[in-house]
Amino acid sequence: MSDVILKAENISKQYRLGTVGTGTLSHDLNRWWHQLRGKEDPYTKVGAVNDRSQKATEDYVWAIKDISFEVKRGEVLGIIGKNGAGKSTLLKILSRVTGPTTGSIKTRGRIASLLEVGTGFHPELTGRENVFLNGAILGMTKAEVNEKLEEIISFSGCEMYIDTPVKRYSSGMRVRLAFAVAAHLEPEILVIDEVLAVGDAEFQKKAIGKMQDISQGQGRTVLFVSHNMASVKSLCTRAIVLENGSSVFEGTTDESVSYYLSLGNDKGADYLRYFNKKEFNQLKFQLINFGVRARTKDYGAPLLRTDDLYFEINFINPKQKNLILSLRFKDEQGNFIFVTTSEKDFQLKEEAQLIHMCVPKSFFNQGVFFVDIQVTNGKKLLFRKKDAISFNIIQEQTALGRWMGKTPGALKPHFKWY
Repeated sequence: MSDVILKAENISKQYRLGTVGTGTLSHDLNRWWHQLRGKEDPYTKVGAVNDRSQKATEDYVWAIKDISFEVKRGEVLGIIGKNGAGKSTLLKILSRVTGPTTGSIKTRGRIASLLEVGTGFHPELTGRENVFLNGAILGMTKAEVNEKLEEIISFSGCEMYIDTPVKRYSSGMRVRLAFAVAAHLEPEILVIDEVLAVGDAEFQKKAIGKMQDISQGQGRTVLFVSHNMASVKSLCTRAIVLENGSSVFEGTTDESVSYYLSLGNDKGADYLRYFNKKEFNQLKFQLINFGVRARTKDYGAPLLRTDDLYFEINFINPKQKNLILSLRFKDEQGNFIFVTTSEKDFQLKEEAQLIHMCVPKSFFNQGVFFVDIQVTNGKKLLFRKKDAISFNIIQEQTALGRWMGKTPGALKPHFKWY
């Protein structure tokens, strides 16, 4: 028997733009007339790509378009992408909250979904009553819910308020109880949207641990959407990346996260920042621009691990003395890797100058990195720009037959071995 528990084939969802319910009667009649004659829906032949930043030029948009994938029993599939990429629409279709315009979904087993804060909760009912209500929606008997009731209440951490109407709960408390219900009523497939971001740090850690137990210990399947790449990496076994309503990448979690973070970060403009003069109105110095390039290349050219990197700062220092520049390097999760300063190398001049800081080749590992720039006088922070630039390091080609996997960590220096 196949281990595939969920299969999506060419899933697409079309929505009409503009005010809902206005001027659609003619479209509905047109659809009905085509259906009556056994013809294809005429509006599936039109529709714009789901790019929220572009001005609408058509009446219809494809929220998601031709997405296909399979999920095996016990897998944790991450679904990542920018806001508006189609992640929540896809989960709603998989949860059968809405139907696809085209395509089909085949599942084996019960699906429990946690798509928004308090989904499926009745605000006038108590927390305890909502546990039974959610259980009934999931197809559980009262006896089955009773068996898990105390465990659900204990996990949620809402024991004091369990007999209080849910409308008086905070958003975090609703998420706690909703997740506890969805996780403990033993669905074969658990679908979770970004809701865990509402919970506190303690609950997020507990929830991720529970999802790991569900997938690894109980062999159940989890579909997980999050913008927290650290959570995706720690929890998911595989991931797909959505962009503008389409699946653009599918692979291991590390590969998918790196691909997602590199979207929009492979152009020259992201390697070079020009500062606004107004940012320095109250200061006695000015930064013109800050960028990174390979020693023998122009800005925007791909950066390989085997390239010497030049970080260049165009600086005007007319009146301020004893200024120190600092660069703070971060990985793709926003964790600080190291800080370097200009303090011991040279004194800044009083005229304009181009300052260089060189990082030798074979220092960074492949991946996306972000750099904060700071200016101090040794005692006080005068200027800071977070994520001033970002850059993507590409793995150099390796000989055929050698290990091609990505090594862990943000750095991968080459030291002398003897």
